[in-house]
Amino acid sequence: MIPVSSLSRLNVSGLRWVLLVATIALLVALPVLSIFWLAFFPEENIWPHLLETVLFHYVFATLVLAFGVAMFTLVAGVGGAWLVTMCRFPGRRFFEWALLLPFAVPAYVIAYVYTDLLEYAGPVQKLLRDWFGWQTARDYWFPEIRSMGGAIAMLSLVLYPYVYMLARAAFIEQCGSIRAASRSLGCTPWQSFLRVSLPMARPAIAVGLSLVLMETLNDFGTVDFFAVRTLSVGIYDTWLSRGNLGGAAQIACSTLVFVVLLIALERRARAGQRHFVLLTSQSRDNYQLRGWRSLAAATFCGLLLLAGFGVPLLVLGNYALGSFSSYWSDDFFPIARNSFLLSGAAALVTVLLGLLLAYGKRLYPKRSVKSLVGFAKLGYAMPGAVMAIGVLIPLAAFDNALDTLLREHFGFSTGLLLSGSVFAIVFAYTVRFLAVSAGAIESSLDKVTPSMDRAARSLGRNSWQTLWAVHFPLVRAGLLSGALVVFVDCMKELPATLLLRPFGFDTLATHVYQFASDEMLERSAPGALMIVLVGLLPVILLSRSMGRRKGEVRVELMESEAPAV
Repeated sequence: MIPVSSLSRLNVSGLRWVLLVATIALLVALPVLSIFWLAFFPEENIWPHLLETVLFHYVFATLVLAFGVAMFTLVAGVGGAWLVTMCRFPGRRFFEWALLLPFAVPAYVIAYVYTDLLEYAGPVQKLLRDWFGWQTARDYWFPEIRSMGGAIAMLSLVLYPYVYMLARAAFIEQCGSIRAASRSLGCTPWQSFLRVSLPMARPAIAVGLSLVLMETLNDFGTVDFFAVRTLSVGIYDTWLSRGNLGGAAQIACSTLVFVVLLIALERRARAGQRHFVLLTSQSRDNYQLRGWRSLAAATFCGLLLLAGFGVPLLVLGNYALGSFSSYWSDDFFPIARNSFLLSGAAALVTVLLGLLLAYGKRLYPKRSVKSLVGFAKLGYAMPGAVMAIGVLIPLAAFDNALDTLLREHFGFSTGLLLSGSVFAIVFAYTVRFLAVSAGAIESSLDKVTPSMDRAARSLGRNSWQTLWAVHFPLVRAGLLSGALVVFVDCMKELPATLLLRPFGFDTLATHVYQFASDEMLERSAPGALMIVLVGLLPVILLSRSMGRRKGEVRVELMESEAPAV
């Protein structure tokens, strides 16, 4: 809360801004508070039953999945970032931006593609049986794609760009003279990487891994399709299959404990990491790879790109074009329209709220206001299934209270106005992705000199007029980039949409999930391909942004801060 002494120093306009920031933070907090309320005060307490039966299985599966994905993405992301940043080999400039392309592919889409390719009736095993004359599955061994290992591989292939992007940015900003000094002291290239470059990049890598693990906790489509019983699947089963919302809220609390521990570990991993590096030159191409080393580097990067983006794009494109006349029915376009309208509405709302939060923080950068803004961003750390429960509880309570009031006094029923409607979906999207838009807008606002605020106020403009006339035109790029990333994230969001959508209402994500779950990948291919193509837009922005950073010469400060969620 804002101290009374601080409030007394604020004028009326300032008090309005602080109250506005506090109101937004309270709305964002409602889902989290609702989950804990229902978990501690359920209508039917099944917590002892969960402890005795399935909870530990959910927790163990979640831990194994998270550990496997973390290890794979660490090797792939850091390895790819080091190769394209510090080494020279054929195709390096292409891989610099192309290794970001798996960002565009949702995990559940790539899971459907590889299952169709690698299962017993798929083309890969059919080809092997034809080549070697095998008759049944007992004649040979082939890894089972629908397994924990398969889920780890699928999630890792599309999540490693988080680590790659942040690790590469950290390597770009490192001073080449430090590595040169380590080489002059007798370090081999491998020792220089382990002892100098990797420790300096550790804060960025820790942030990337934390984002990877949050997305892993959020995943539902992949683990459900592969029958891996994680906490996310447990929430869905307990709510819809067993009809117990209180039990689902209790599992959701367990998931939030994982998230809190993850953020705490990420902060601890970056504690005390403070490096002042003077970038006087960009001498990054220190290692010219030749022979088998050059081939190995190109192969490593090429396999990551092919497995994470090339194969899914080719398979989906082939299915979509081959079945164009059969599956591009009249139903597809309303479904696509639903996705675009929902994602567009959520992007617009998050950008508006993000602008208000960022500007309120700029006007009054007190610790209490910063805390409120940070609290409003915590929705990004909530998995989609958890968010769905948190959103449904207050909306259902409001609907029931309004219905009861109107029945008693006016004799008619309103039914469910908000819960089970598109409003609930947009609200969930807004709470979950508000941090994305707010972060992009804050970054743009930080580049605007404070003297422009003072000049506008000296000319008689109030805070709202200054925001509209001065800051809005200057941060337009940040607004557009934040809106675009939120739009694409909403297009791909499956768990919250699946749990909150009205009856008979589909988006591209739920459309793909339903048909792929019924082993009808051809019918889901057009929708999946559209999601992938839309997802390319933020990848292009990311690659352009990283490209602009190559020639920068500045003093960089990397220090321990709270993660931007």
